[in-house]
Amino acid sequence: MSASHTTAANSAWISARYAPVPPHTRIVCLPHAGGGAGVFGGWRPYVPAGIELAPVDLPGRGARIDEPVAGTFDELLDSLFEALRGEFTMPYAIYGHSFGALLGYELTLRVEREIERGEPLLAPLALLVSGSRAPHVPLNREPVTDGDDARLVSWLRETGGLPEELLAFPGFLTDLLRAVRSDIAFAERYLVPGPVPVACPVVALAGREDTVSPVADVEPWAAYTSAAHRLCVLPGGHYFPQSHAEATVRAVMDELFAVTAPRNPS
Repeated sequence: MSASHTTAANSAWISARYAPVPPHTRIVCLPHAGGGAGVFGGWRPYVPAGIELAPVDLPGRGARIDEPVAGTFDELLDSLFEALRGEFTMPYAIYGHSFGALLGYELTLRVEREIERGEPLLAPLALLVSGSRAPHVPLNREPVTDGDDARLVSWLRETGGLPEELLAFPGFLTDLLRAVRSDIAFAERYLVPGPVPVACPVVALAGREDTVSPVADVEPWAAYTSAAHRLCVLPGGHYFPQSHAEATVRAVMDELFAVTAPRNPS
């Protein structure tokens, strides 16, 4: 059965919500720079019963490509939190890839702080970050968003972030690059002085051949939780969640279970 069983309030920010049967756990999915909810379409065949995918379309991406992008990272985070608060009423985890991982981390901090202030929200079961340097790890290359579109396109092609067929549609490519440049600029400038841990477990996933966010840059996410932490290295480059969808979904589910399963008393 491929129909989605929606249990949250309708949100324009969630596109292509999917659950094979009525779910008990939701995974809010935040895509890479410039990506829309559609990048998680390849996950559907591997989603187990009881899990709902809630992929996010940010303004200016995916089905919302005609909308203006946020002017600042904080503006985007504020809008995202307000839009998704209706999603945080059943057991859920937050998954983010690349830029989405940084956004997911800040979103988790925001949710936890709002709960401390008395907001009637559930805390996430876990934060899953993939293909992203830890927030205090400096960028390991020169920024690409300081250059023109030609330089950005060249870098995206080198790293596997731009399908060659899109080069035949310059109008669409221009609109796409607007969001890609905005997201990558946010990610390139994002740097914190030191780890601020979240209260939930953190699972970090890395691509073995990823040159954008090497495993060594992903490992320090271990310092970003006061609970359990796990690192999972998967085959593939920076876009391993798409190129190795089955392995990624299996790892997400296995690791989520590992950090949330009740522990037997010793």
